[in-house]
Amino acid sequence: MGQDRKRAMGTEAVWAGEDRLFEGNATQVPVVHSVSFGYDDMDEWMDVALGNRPGHIYSRNTNPTVSVFEEKIRVLEGGEAATSASSGMGIISNALFSLLAPGDRVVSVKDTYGGTNRMFTEFLPRVKVDVTLCDTMDHEAIEAEVARGCKILYLETPTNPTIRILDLERLSRAGKAAGATVLVDNTFATPINQNPLALGADLVLHSATKYLGGHADALGGVAVGSRELIKTVYSYREIVGNVLDPMGAYLILRGMKTLALRVERQNANALEIARFLEGHPGVERVFYPGLESHPGHGIARRQMRGFGGMLSFVARGGTYEDACRMLSRLRLAKRAANLGAVETIAGPPATTSHVECTREERAAMGIPESLIRYSVGIEDAADLMADLMADLDRALA
Repeated sequence: MGQDRKRAMGTEAVWAGEDRLFEGNATQVPVVHSVSFGYDDMDEWMDVALGNRPGHIYSRNTNPTVSVFEEKIRVLEGGEAATSASSGMGIISNALFSLLAPGDRVVSVKDTYGGTNRMFTEFLPRVKVDVTLCDTMDHEAIEAEVARGCKILYLETPTNPTIRILDLERLSRAGKAAGATVLVDNTFATPINQNPLALGADLVLHSATKYLGGHADALGGVAVGSRELIKTVYSYREIVGNVLDPMGAYLILRGMKTLALRVERQNANALEIARFLEGHPGVERVFYPGLESHPGHGIARRQMRGFGGMLSFVARGGTYEDACRMLSRLRLAKRAANLGAVETIAGPPATTSHVECTREERAAMGIPESLIRYSVGIEDAADLMADLMADLDRALA
């Protein structure tokens, strides 16, 4: 027991990467804005430059503040190493372009985040990478395509914005059998609710802008995996220059100290609100894996410790215009293209997750124009439900 005891997630969210004093005996991580780091001893400088001893030489490569953030998420996700980028799409694009070459093949699903989907449908095909997108809930079809051979199997669960659930253990097993590298976007779940590496994935990705930071005031992205994979992603990122700035890293680090508390509250709020919406006559459909009616509920119970703070719903008989009117009347929701913050945020996919896509493309992904994506905050659930009820009751009147 004692020092050998594995620490809980809430403890690691506070202490991982920060269990020492910093420069000048500071108890908090300093924001190191210096571009470069000097050495009087040329041999020491060379050793650091070659990676033979710890240290920093240039902040496009590594930075002390950023390194603490990377260590914290490495511990929370249970990986060997981590590297970051300036945004969620920054780390996704770094990972894909560092691991793929012309002639390679990617297998993924149809309703990934809109920016990721555009990578699959536009940018990767430009460099002669073949991409096959499968029906998200058809695990057999995904396995069949993977068995045909692919370099990367790219998964996202829960998906954005339809909150669909993929069986990570099953699909990771299929990917490994085919020799594929399995990448998982874990942004919606967070490491508090789900650890893809423990379920067989090779690389886990986050938009740190969302739940990790939690306060909608800093952009960032991060990847966690084996030392070998992270070295590949890092080497590409280092040259392309898509790096996380020290102030952004500091703000995300500060937010991460309350990650477990925030997510636990958001899990509880979202489940209560989803049940309320499912029982309201003004709601046609609710997408939330904590509901027993959700098609992925059984898988979510197996692979998640909590069902997350994200849900979406369609008001009965609603149109896009009806959804917009409803959104405009909500008093306890920011109407914005973000999620995972302490305050509730709501919006339609047309202006949030899939703004890059046409109406026809969203329809092909099974995303209704009338869908409302609802990122549950840490407010009192009763207040959020009262806000929603007033709107839904008005629509029924």
